[in-house]
Amino acid sequence: MAAGAAEAAAAVVEVDSAGQFEELLRLRAKSLVVVHFWAPWAPQCTQMNGVMAELAKEQPQVSFVKLEAEAVPEVSEKYEISSVPTFLFFKNSQKIDRLDGAHAPELTKKVQRHASSGSFPPSGNEHPKEDLSLRLKKLIHAAPCMLFMKGTPQEPRCGFSKQMVEILNKHNIQFSSFDIFSDEEVRQGLKTYSSWPTYPQLYVSGELIGGLDIVKELEASEELDTICPKAPKLEERLKVLTNKASVMLFMKGNKQEAKCGFSKQILEILNSTGVDYETFDILEDEEVRQGLKTYSNWPTYPQLYVKGELVGGLDIVKELKENGELLSVLKAEN
Repeated sequence: MAAGAAEAAAAVVEVDSAGQFEELLRLRAKSLVVVHFWAPWAPQCTQMNGVMAELAKEQPQVSFVKLEAEAVPEVSEKYEISSVPTFLFFKNSQKIDRLDGAHAPELTKKVQRHASSGSFPPSGNEHPKEDLSLRLKKLIHAAPCMLFMKGTPQEPRCGFSKQMVEILNKHNIQFSSFDIFSDEEVRQGLKTYSSWPTYPQLYVSGELIGGLDIVKELEASEELDTICPKAPKLEERLKVLTNKASVMLFMKGNKQEAKCGFSKQILEILNSTGVDYETFDILEDEEVRQGLKTYSNWPTYPQLYVKGELVGGLDIVKELKENGELLSVLKAEN
């Protein structure tokens, strides 16, 4: 048992200089090399080192490497490592893939896929390139205003992306985002596609506006508000949501899984009527959760709406059921 553990530990090579790293890539060019850029202060890195040790047992033909990102800055800078843990995948001394963050299932999947795909990176035939262009085109048109960033608006993973999100939110601009850390092909491909080498990148109606500096300039010249679509005012949004379906239930959780006893009871009552209804999970959206209390002048959840009009909460629905009036209310017969 102890010998097995020692073997697994030995299967993960620790690299502490740029020279050693280049030499290792050269010596193991024929196999898949997976490099973990880690930091001793980050608990998620320690956890992923354990995952790598397990993968090393299962995939003896793959070379697993640990490199302390801050101890070998020249390698980290060369490969744009801006957060830990980050994993890079190499074949023939060329980087072929990347994974940012502590995603054990995704790491396992990528290792298995690259380990089974032979010794060489995909050949540069034209079809995948066409496919990538088509994919990028779809992505930049996915919303009227699209932000390609490091991380998510809730959790930006670089200072520039964080500033960009703050500016867009300050101006109440409605945008969707794409985390370039989640897809190395998009991350590299978009730089070429748009001839713009850095991130974040902001697109409006499929056209590149630019990066953070351009957006700051547009903000200073007061042009930003005219270029980007505005998010609807909260009241408009609530009106649309309450009218989204003929019968709308605002609850904690969703149809499949209620997250409070009152929501669970109201679901059971609605399900017993056989009437179609839609739900909105107020735990997913704090703005709606607080705003709807004022909008409807009703302080608690769940809240049931029929044709955009508030019926009430659980007690009212129970009363209507007991009086035999619920079905006609849900069908808007009154």
